[in-house]
Amino acid sequence: MLLVHHLTLNVAKTKELIVDFRRCREVHTPITISGAAVERVSSFRFLGVHLAEDLTWSVHTNKTVKKAQQRLFFLRRLKRFGMSPRILRTFYHCAIESILTGCITTWYGNSTAYNCKALQRVVRCSERIIGGELPSLQDIYRKRCLRKAGRIIKDSSHPSHKLFRLLPSGRRFCSIRSRTSRLRDSFFHQAIRLLNTS
Repeated sequence: MLLVHHLTLNVAKTKELIVDFRRCREVHTPITISGAAVERVSSFRFLGVHLAEDLTWSVHTNKTVKKAQQRLFFLRRLKRFGMSPRILRTFYHCAIESILTGCITTWYGNSTAYNCKALQRVVRCSERIIGGELPSLQDIYRKRCLRKAGRIIKDSSHPSHKLFRLLPSGRRFCSIRSRTSRLRDSFFHQAIRLLNTS
């Protein structure tokens, strides 16, 4: 299939992910490109984040924990070789924390308590190896939410700038209505709550 920009879609690399929360789900006809059916998947990795068809983050957190635990092996090896706590901490921030907190503002707010505990266990294990306290993922999430919200508020050309509206008092931001917990725990709702309580 030739597109307007003269690019050809690769059917082997194209996936179909259906997100449908209706009670009476319809049967979705398969997508075909040049006569070939596109593979339908239940989860897909996009820009380092595993998106699932039910919009939960269990797949992403499980993969993240597994990848971070593999890096703990190298942290233990560095400790065994007699590296200083400063070097161990630097390695943790670069090789382990960067994995645990990748796109954290997108998924952490909607993660289950079980998934958050699994992620925090990696941090606690790292603390025992390093022999010092490390920032919790909850604190990192809060800081990054506030930082990202601050950037959006300052940038009037940002598509989401209008979501951060001040109340007439000028001290608090107007909260956004939400019918589902999935939406209530998303970034914009969380960011507004954090801004109003900070």
